Amino acid sequence: MAEARGLSAERWRRVVAPMRFITALPDEEQARLRRLSAAFLAAKEFHGLAGLHVTDDMAIAVAAQACLPLLHLGPAHAPEQALRWYASFVGILIAPHEVPVQRRWEDDSGVVHEGWDVVSGEVSDDGPVLLSWLDVQLGMGVAMPGAVDVVSAGNPLAARDDAGLPAMASSEAWSEAGRRPDTPYNVVIHEFCHKIDMASGEADGCPPLPAGFMGHARVAEARAHWLAQLTAAFEQHAEQVAAAERFGQPAPWLDAYGAESLAEFFPVACEAYFTERERFAREWPALLSLFDALFRPVQG
Repeated sequence: MAEARGLSAERWRRVVAPMRFITALPDEEQARLRRLSAAFLAAKEFHGLAGLHVTDDMAIAVAAQACLPLLHLGPAHAPEQALRWYASFVGILIAPHEVPVQRRWEDDSGVVHEGWDVVSGEVSDDGPVLLSWLDVQLGMGVAMPGAVDVVSAGNPLAARDDAGLPAMASSEAWSEAGRRPDTPYNVVIHEFCHKIDMASGEADGCPPLPAGFMGHARVAEARAHWLAQLTAAFEQHAEQVAAAERFGQPAPWLDAYGAESLAEFFPVACEAYFTERERFAREWPALLSLFDALFRPVQG
């Protein structure tokens, strides 16, 4: 599959060119990410929904972003070993745009409700990853001329850029998608960080942590430290979201969706951590140290 995708250095540079959070990486890290992405492509299966044809370049674009959180989680001589974090699934489903899904839930009184929701991405414990290609484009960080008409027509595949990728969504598309242009947003990183969280079971905001994590000898102690730090940041974010919605205070930098739960705050924070590290370091220094300990462990 990696050979079929033709993941040469030249093609890699062309496909990732719109993604500044990847092109800014040192050459050595980009080479490592390309190798990891090739192994990812060999292990996963891509399927288009609603008539969408998933091109090789589209698959490479998704692979590059999906593998970014794994960049330092495998040994330097075999970075593909980090793909164990994604071993629970094979399929990646890509729809042209957001997807309506039916929900069923029980409230505190025991009453069962049913309704519809619209999602830009979704994962389950051992099932495939679902992504909206329109939202993938929004997360890639480039506005292409002429994309406004494409988006408003509900067909993000009608125009293509010089790399053969469907045209990038314009800044107007952010408003249509309910997003602010200055809010870190990357649906691929978000959903794949859910998968990392789920590696130890149900998503709860705490991925599996090794013994010795941040100086804690026991896994239980490491987990308690992680949850204490993440919960403090989550509560701060939730307070900012509430103040913005109720009293017109400035909206927080991170996506307001992160205030839904601790399990959603973790991938929302990861979107910013991986795509805008410098500002993340200023806004959330405690989380930077926490995430670095997980995603950039000191190699022995």
